[in-house]
Formats: sequence, C-alpha cells, structure tokens
Amino acid sequence: MTERPEEGASTGSADDPVVEPVETTPEEAPEAPAEPVEVSLEQQLEERTADLQRLQAEYVNYRRRVERDRAASRAAGEASVLRSLLTVLDDIGRAEQHGELEGGFKAVADALQQALKGHGLEAFGAEGDAFDPRLHDALFHAGESPDVDVTTVKEVVRTGYRKGDEVLRHAQVGVVEPAAEPVETADDEADETEND
Repeated sequence: MTERPEEGASTGSADDPVVEPVETTPEEAPEAPAEPVEVSLEQQLEERTADLQRLQAEYVNYRRRVERDRAASRAAGEASVLRSLLTVLDDIGRAEQHGELEGGFKAVADALQQALKGHGLEAFGAEGDAFDPRLHDALFHAGESPDVDVTTVKEVVRTGYRKGDEVLRHAQVGVVEPAAEPVETADDEADETEND
C-alpha cells in the first residue's frame, strides 16, 4: 500500500528548497503617500475664478433666453389682439365706403386706427400694387391690360395687414396680367408677302 502525501505537503524531492510564506508586519509594509499633494493657492484661485466665470456665463445666457422668450410671448399676444380687431377695421372701412362714417363715430374710428398704428399695424394691398404672393391672395383674374408690365392688383376685396415683417392677414385681390404680344403665325406672314 502506497502512502499518499498529505495535503499541502511537498511532493518534490528532498533537494528542492522549501519556500515558506513571509509574513509582513505593518512596520515593514511599503509606505503609501501620507498626504495628498497640496494644491497651491494660485491654482485654487484659478479654479475658483474659472468656476465663477462659467457660472456667470450660464446666468447671462439664461437671462438672454428669458428676455427673448418674454419678447416673443409679448409679440404673439399683441399679434393675436390685432388679428381679433381686423374685422372691426373691415366694418369701419365698409361704413366709410357707404358714407356712414360721420360725427362721433368717425372720431372713434380714427382714434382706434391711430392706436392700432401705434402698435405697428400697417395696412397694405391697394389698387395698382404689383402682385406679391407673399402678401396677396388672388381671388380672380380680371383680364389683361396693356397698361401694366407685371401682374398687378386691379381690385381689392379685403385689405391685408401686417405688423413689422409678420403678415397678420393677406390682402384678397383681383389681378390683371400684362397684355400678351400678338404672335405672328405662318398665315400672317404669307398674307404680308402677298400684299407686297
């Protein structure tokens, strides 16, 4: 019967050196850095200054964004109120066309129109204006005219209004085209040569 070596026992020959684990004491352990590297006062000052500058830039950007949003909200609210008053201006215009705008009613109408102009409301779309599809809605074609060089507003059905660059309502108009040049056909040229 063969004997088995005990666990942990060396199976090597007698000539092999025996290596025993070395126990270290805390006094013999390698030294870790005792204190973190100190940051100089100048470096700390630079870091704090950079932090403050970043914070100030964020605050300035926030204020600008809030002011821009506030101005956009104000403009949208003003445009909404102006749009709601356009039908009143239409009624005043019709009353003026029929000669019913007199006395105290005329004074109130004039005051209203001046107040709206003070808020930047501008009317556009008069007869003789060049047709611009960004400003006008062409409702009908009123024919051709030799008096115009480009498509022109012939009749205004409803006045358009804008505030600055924003169109609040397009003008509804009838347009007239420039007269087409008569095109000579082969028959016309043949007639001309026969007459010669």
